[in-house]
Amino acid sequence: MTLSVLDLFSIGLGPSSSHTVGPMRAARLFARSLAEAGRLDEVVRVKAVLFGSLGATGQGHGSDHAVIMGLAGLAPESVGADEAPRVVAEAMDSGRLRLDGTREVAFSAQDVVLNGWESLPGHPNGMRLTAYSSEEAAAAAGSGAEDGAVRDSAPAHGVVASQEYYSVGGGFVVTAEDLAEAGSGTDEPEVPEPYPFASGAELLQRCRESGLSVAGVMHANELTRHSAEEIRTALLDVWAVMQECVENGCSRTEEVLPGVLLAKRRAPGLRRRLREQQAQGDTQDTLWAMEWVNLFALAVNEENASGGRVVTAPTNGAAGIIPAVLHYFDMFRECNDDRVEEFLLTAGAIGTLFKRNASISGAEVGCQGEVGSACSMAAGALCAVLGGTPEQVENAAEIGLEHNLGLTCDPIAGLVQIPCIERNAIASVKAINAARLSLVGDGTHRVSLDDAITTMRDTGRDMMSKYKETSRGGLAVNVAVNLPEC
Repeated sequence: MTLSVLDLFSIGLGPSSSHTVGPMRAARLFARSLAEAGRLDEVVRVKAVLFGSLGATGQGHGSDHAVIMGLAGLAPESVGADEAPRVVAEAMDSGRLRLDGTREVAFSAQDVVLNGWESLPGHPNGMRLTAYSSEEAAAAAGSGAEDGAVRDSAPAHGVVASQEYYSVGGGFVVTAEDLAEAGSGTDEPEVPEPYPFASGAELLQRCRESGLSVAGVMHANELTRHSAEEIRTALLDVWAVMQECVENGCSRTEEVLPGVLLAKRRAPGLRRRLREQQAQGDTQDTLWAMEWVNLFALAVNEENASGGRVVTAPTNGAAGIIPAVLHYFDMFRECNDDRVEEFLLTAGAIGTLFKRNASISGAEVGCQGEVGSACSMAAGALCAVLGGTPEQVENAAEIGLEHNLGLTCDPIAGLVQIPCIERNAIASVKAINAARLSLVGDGTHRVSLDDAITTMRDTGRDMMSKYKETSRGGLAVNVAVNLPEC
């Protein structure tokens, strides 16, 4: 499996990469496949069943609305935050949906079923999309939908097409066939990378052999897919969206975030206070920089929680960490476009190790796979732009992950708000500390990044499912009794 840094840093809407961006992409792929096969005109209705974690927290994550948007042909990287709710409202109100943006078909809210008690075999985030050529077939398949049961009783002649998809974290979507192909080891790049690596140890070896930095190795590999100009432009676009996201999160006038938690926005007020202190020259607090890091992370994740436009880095639930650390470097150090590119390439190289050897999906390994991987990526990237050697970068990434091992994913009410938003701020500061610790040494250390990633993977496998983005354990249960009524 080969991964591009541009796969890890994609642009989309909140609140979740695996539960919002992924389902939108899957539904759009399904609609596009019908169009490309010339079968749109046969379809009178489409139904979707979201399984496992997608079904359990789908309402809080907006998964049901994401499916509607995807079926309507909207792409997460281009849809506007204001356009998305309008498309959903029109489908709900009219009882009609423009499949792939063209073919009008019947639609009702019952056509998207949230089944949190069953899972498809490939991944906890599974979904099945089926297109029907007759209302009778759709009705037969939908019987029992009210209780979340899955029915496959529709006559074969009434099914135009059916496909199962898995949202495997970070907005990545695969089919069951994709999973089988990946397991067979047949996923080879069209153009061989000059410095392939599948582990942290191999990445360091490539750096030693070539004399390149971690970012240099990643850039050389990226050149097999994109030109140097394309890479630079795309990464600077990512940085621009990160900056826009922070500004948006600091500028919102709404006092509370959407949803039953009625969680208060903190970023606008915190920025006002910091700017007032700055204007008064009151910046002698030794933790002044940390206050800004907290602000950057809170702003991004509050924007994500309200369905705003964010960079998946590597997930939406952890989208604030890498931007917060990069903003810190930009504000308090010497930053330019070259350093931004180096930062994101380094973070991307580390991120590929998580995606390849473990998971970045909270539904699969818990929040250690989201916040832990983002903290690790940010720590290694900051170490690099502060002048660290590849060995020190690997050390920083290991420290950033090691102290997030075992972190559960237990969002209250299924919303990406509590504890998710604060968790990004804490992890951002932790990433900076990890980078600084690594720079004190020479890069030699007892626990390798590979060891930590393996441990995270094994811990995720042992973790009970109720602690993996199902909102059935931890804070999600112990605090839920105090929720206001919906």
